[in-house]
Amino acid sequence: MLLKRGFLSLILLLAAQPAWAGIDEAKLIDLTYALDEQTVFWPTNRPFTWEKAAWGRTANGYWYASGDFSMSEHGGTHIDAPIHFAEGRLAVDEIPVQKLIAPAVVIDVRSAVEENADYRLSMRDLETWEARHGPIVQGAVVLMLTGWGKRWPDPIRYLGSSTPSDPKTLHFPGFSKEAADFLVEKRHVDGIGIDTPSIDYGSSRDFIVHQIINGANLYGLENVANLEKVPPKGAILVALPIKIRGGTGGPVRIIAILP
Repeated sequence: MLLKRGFLSLILLLAAQPAWAGIDEAKLIDLTYALDEQTVFWPTNRPFTWEKAAWGRTANGYWYASGDFSMSEHGGTHIDAPIHFAEGRLAVDEIPVQKLIAPAVVIDVRSAVEENADYRLSMRDLETWEARHGPIVQGAVVLMLTGWGKRWPDPIRYLGSSTPSDPKTLHFPGFSKEAADFLVEKRHVDGIGIDTPSIDYGSSRDFIVHQIINGANLYGLENVANLEKVPPKGAILVALPIKIRGGTGGPVRIIAILP
């Protein structure tokens, strides 16, 4: 907790500097996919649509542009609020902003995923990471780097199915039940994230990782982009979702501030 407070103090200090004088802009990494007609959504969810409502010069000669969009809460780079899989837990607008700025822990399992598309982050992966980098700090967000982003935005490759509209046929990596339990009960993280469509692996039918994480009033980040650019430890994650009152999730702009 003291370490996380240190991160928050650093952000406040840097924000107080004139014109962001204290931040090297080269250390800001965007971990967010843009929303467009190619954005991958869960097969049963409404896709993203956008259209021009007004676009051009007015009769008075000035430029005016406005558009309308619609989409499911769960698609593209987005957050799963605790209420998504846990009755009575926090909605997206209720997640404290202090929980959305956190130390980033990145666990690289790309080599394992190459051999098994349904790979799940294991206790051994967590133990290996901690042996190299020390215990995962309380209040961290643990991010699983699978390399799946290289498949974006091809729905067949990204969802791991020749019939990507059928959620029963999907294949991609996710967290294991054991890892989720450990991160909640022993490391007291604020959330987890992944560069695939779901924190549960594609063939899951009970979505047990969602149940564990959301049940503990924690959030999940899905379809995280550019995760390979973030080091195993030392970065600060900032994940600010659209603030939908009562929402089960929503689009989120995620950045990493590198050490």
